[in-house]
Amino acid sequence: YENPRKRAGRQPDVATNRNGRRRLGSRMGSEACLQTGGTPGLTAFCIFCRSAPIGCREICSFPDVGSCGMIRRMNEVRVRVPASTANLGPGFDCLVIALRLYNTTTVRRGRGPAKGEMAEEAAALFFREATVRRFAFHWEVEGSVPRSRGLGSSVTVRLGVLHGLNELAGKPLSRTDIFRLCAGLEGHPDNAAAAAFGGFTIAPPVGRLQRYKIKNNLRFALLIPEFEICTPAARAVLPARIPLKDAVFSAGCAAAIAAAFASCKYQYLSECFEDRLHQPFREPLIPFLSPVITAARKAGALGGWLSGSGSTIACATLSNPENVANAMI
Repeated sequence: YENPRKRAGRQPDVATNRNGRRRLGSRMGSEACLQTGGTPGLTAFCIFCRSAPIGCREICSFPDVGSCGMIRRMNEVRVRVPASTANLGPGFDCLVIALRLYNTTTVRRGRGPAKGEMAEEAAALFFREATVRRFAFHWEVEGSVPRSRGLGSSVTVRLGVLHGLNELAGKPLSRTDIFRLCAGLEGHPDNAAAAAFGGFTIAPPVGRLQRYKIKNNLRFALLIPEFEICTPAARAVLPARIPLKDAVFSAGCAAAIAAAFASCKYQYLSECFEDRLHQPFREPLIPFLSPVITAARKAGALGGWLSGSGSTIACATLSNPENVANAMI
């Protein structure tokens, strides 16, 4: 789902269908649906969507055309990057899914408004690694991925800027090169991997990245609160050590999740999203985490997890995604 009229961090458009149900935008058809509800003390909205089958991609390029139609150079590029939900409970910093929820970054040659620290950092790294002469540029982002909600919004900006500059510079770097640059800027590879390549991704600290396509019968419901959570703050509450039995528990669940996605036997995901590495320590930041997941499971979800460092809560389901979304909120 892409809504190019909205800036990142704002709620998507809401319309009402014949049955009075509030839906996201007019273009997304059945890809995502918005639910709003009355959980006491909680202001949030809930959507459900499928996984994004591919990662970021150039959706439009505008060359600078000289006399007689001669193309002098690329002048403007638009790059669409999907949101991502990471960790999936026990797969801390290594398991992640790309979602059909997008931001679009436009990168143009020439001077413009101040770039911002995140884009400037990405640009400095790109020009250094690509060994091309630096040129002036400006950028903007729009879309439906809210900021600081655990959906990889920073990756949508960094990848968008990196891919945009790469197109304008004549593609000196490969898609894998750009993924590695983005992962380095993020400090961990999970969200960058899913946004770059799509589907379900395993991004281990060592070894090869693995990607698996997700079939359309698996849907994801996202409860997106209106409050933000800063990733450094969410990491600061994690303990330096955990008991061995808790590490074994989470490792076993993470392995089961990876096997279920690799084999497309999604029914085996049930009860595997439980975690003892990070979610119990972050739950005070999102006190309704457990009740929301419990309600979703009663409505038919396979399970749920804190998306990234929060505040979004994600659930997976093979049936009745609308019922799951209603139950979550």
